[in-house]
Amino acid sequence: MAEPLTPSRPRSETASHAHHVPVAGAVSYAELRSVLDRVLDYSEGEDWNGYDKHDALNAGLMAALFGWSRWTRLIAIQAMMRAPVNLRPLLRQKKVGNPKGLALFVLGLLDRYALEPAPLHVQRARALIARLDGLAVPLAGGARAWGYQYPWQDLGFYAPSGTPNAVVTAFVCEALLAAHRSLGDAHLLARVDTAIPFFLGSLRRLKDTPDELCLSYMPVDMHMRVLDVSILIAAVLAQFGRQSGETQWLDPARRLAGYVVHRQTSYGAWFYTDPPGDSPIRHDNYHTGFILDALWRYMQASGDTSWEERYWRGMDFYAEKLFEPSGAPRWMSDQAFPYDIHGAAQGILSFAPHRARYGALAQRIARWTLDEMYDAEGRFYYQRTRRYTKRFTFLRWCNAWMVRALAALAREQHETH
Repeated sequence: MAEPLTPSRPRSETASHAHHVPVAGAVSYAELRSVLDRVLDYSEGEDWNGYDKHDALNAGLMAALFGWSRWTRLIAIQAMMRAPVNLRPLLRQKKVGNPKGLALFVLGLLDRYALEPAPLHVQRARALIARLDGLAVPLAGGARAWGYQYPWQDLGFYAPSGTPNAVVTAFVCEALLAAHRSLGDAHLLARVDTAIPFFLGSLRRLKDTPDELCLSYMPVDMHMRVLDVSILIAAVLAQFGRQSGETQWLDPARRLAGYVVHRQTSYGAWFYTDPPGDSPIRHDNYHTGFILDALWRYMQASGDTSWEERYWRGMDFYAEKLFEPSGAPRWMSDQAFPYDIHGAAQGILSFAPHRARYGALAQRIARWTLDEMYDAEGRFYYQRTRRYTKRFTFLRWCNAWMVRALAALAREQHETH
């Protein structure tokens, strides 16, 4: 079995921080387990399928009316995404499995199994890994990758349904790497091996120097440099190199991480794209967390702590500028609403391992989320705006992310008490 990725924490984590604030009604270990199991049961009852934030063109009527050009597709996706109610059932849109969501459920189930080694948790995780196998996109030379199961138009690209992309593939690889560490099956690591040719061979190299490497989001004609893409791949390569013993992947991992780290602002933040003007997204919540968590995983796996100071500077910015005192997740550093469930989940994930530095911040975010965004049926709401709450559930965006986050928080509580 592979050695767990749990090195000692950097000394700087012991520093005091302004977020040492008492939490009224902290989320107990028993409550975390109870909510986790209810949400997992609900999600399994949906056969792990659901609607998604950007899936408007999976509705036949929307595809027929709006699927014919870049701007009409953007209008359709943005309108459905921003609607105060979920229009998808009215349009008879089919629920589908999302590989990224399935991977998040696997990660949550593995943490749940670490808390209580019941066979059900492993059975569910293995079943979802088998589903991921079925959703893999075969590529030349035996390579594989994963993508979203809907057509997706963004400002910088268009991707037909199933187009493999770097972020989805990275999250699937994270689940497989964690499963290999937990269960020890060599074939799980071999699955990650098949994705490396996609990362380093299929994606466009938007910058390639001895110190920096930037890869494209998808293997399509695009020039937008999305910052979290490269560092998510870096984290996968570093972990794969450690767990497989194939250390040749550490150099591209270093260059990928270096590209992103060097785009950090003087005040510790990252824009969504490089250059910043290529996207209206500025310093948003969950992409900031993506970058920080991926940098942390890279440092753990590679042993390279040369960017540790930058990591903590980024974490301080994240804690101070992207969460309200209540624990509510801000949309961007300069924009509070909407409070989005994904931001809440990401904050819990980022701060749970660092209680010594950030106090009960992860607990405060979890408490706010369970009080404001949770339905005891076993599902989480999508967003809360200034005037109302969008009380519908996207299975990947809401339940899968919160399973991942709450399971990580429960594991942290279990291991430190």
